Amino acid sequence: MRTLGNILWFVFAGLWLGIGYLLAGVLLCLTVIGIPFGLAAFRLAGYAFWPFGRIVVANPDRVPGVSAVANVLWFVLAGWWLCLMHLVTGVALCLTIIAIPFGIADFKLAGLAIAPLGKLIVPADAAALGR
Repeated sequence: MRTLGNILWFVFAGLWLGIGYLLAGVLLCLTVIGIPFGLAAFRLAGYAFWPFGRIVVANPDRVPGVSAVANVLWFVLAGWWLCLMHLVTGVALCLTIIAIPFGIADFKLAGLAIAPLGKLIVPADAAALGR
């Protein structure tokens, strides 16, 4: 079921959302200061392409103050328009009854697009086992 969900997601929204993250990553990597943010965008692109079967958890190695400052910079540089991209796509998906679950998933990704630093994307199976 997870594979079918990922294929449908990719067709209806994931391709364009992932391309948006890749574009943001390339633009952020143009400067030395933006490289860590660009790498985060590339990590999120993979999640935007294939989100089902993976979950987002807090990174146990993060430094809370540094993550907070980095997330503020992320929001200013790329987070607000990536979030807007998810909100527009989520509303469009919710216009059809069959795609409402995908729209809800897109709204969850919008929250991640606002502040992704200090979080890890892990397989759902590994998270269930406590790894």
